[in-house]
Amino acid sequence: MTNTLTVGKGHDSGTLMGRKVLVTGGSRGIGAATALRLARAGADVAVTYVNGKDGAEDVVRAIEALGRRGVALRADSGDPDEAAGAVVLAAEALGGLDVLVNNAGVGVLGPLEGLAPADVERVLAVNVRGVFLASQAAAARMGPGGRIITIGSCMVQRVPGPGGTLYAMSKSALVGLTKALARELGARGITANIVHPGPIDTDMNPADGEYAAGNSALTALGRYGVVDEVASVVAHLVGATYVTGAEFTVDGGFTA
Repeated sequence: MTNTLTVGKGHDSGTLMGRKVLVTGGSRGIGAATALRLARAGADVAVTYVNGKDGAEDVVRAIEALGRRGVALRADSGDPDEAAGAVVLAAEALGGLDVLVNNAGVGVLGPLEGLAPADVERVLAVNVRGVFLASQAAAARMGPGGRIITIGSCMVQRVPGPGGTLYAMSKSALVGLTKALARELGARGITANIVHPGPIDTDMNPADGEYAAGNSALTALGRYGVVDEVASVVAHLVGATYVTGAEFTVDGGFTA
């Protein structure tokens, strides 16, 4: 599994110059890759973390090495005050907010009968309520050209086996939220879209892990994706002007 911070110039360098972005859960994995991809394109980026302080600070240093402003904020998306508060702090630190990437999420997998009420509460608090509250706070601070991009899951479209009921339910709720946000905010020139990653090589789901061979076999491309393949789609949506209320699947054909 590889999750190296890449700070080199990419083909998208400068295309988002001066945009102010918050990426929740940006200390590692898809969140970190997205933060860096957007910084390479010229954006100033704040990231939130819960336990990954060192990782978040590494991301900020990498953003600053690109000549952009980086900010690390500790915020638990499962706490309603912190979920919304992170948006306020990011906007204050960056001097405004143009883009929210709702990336923070948790997964509790296991047999339906074994899921405790506390599991349900935590997953829905982070994956649904936290996204709603952050989006609500961000929309209040965005002008025309604002972007709300949410990271969903390929399990919205295909649940390949037992044990994913709670996680799939939480991510499915985000599809409805995204479509409703698109309708509610469209007249203001703000777009909302959702990206569904498939099997992506991260420390939470490594390409050399216990379930990797089976997951790879379910994709049309026969391999795991890498985090920048998701980040590139997010970056495209930040720049897109006539795309809203849409779902984008980045899964190597997992749901084909």
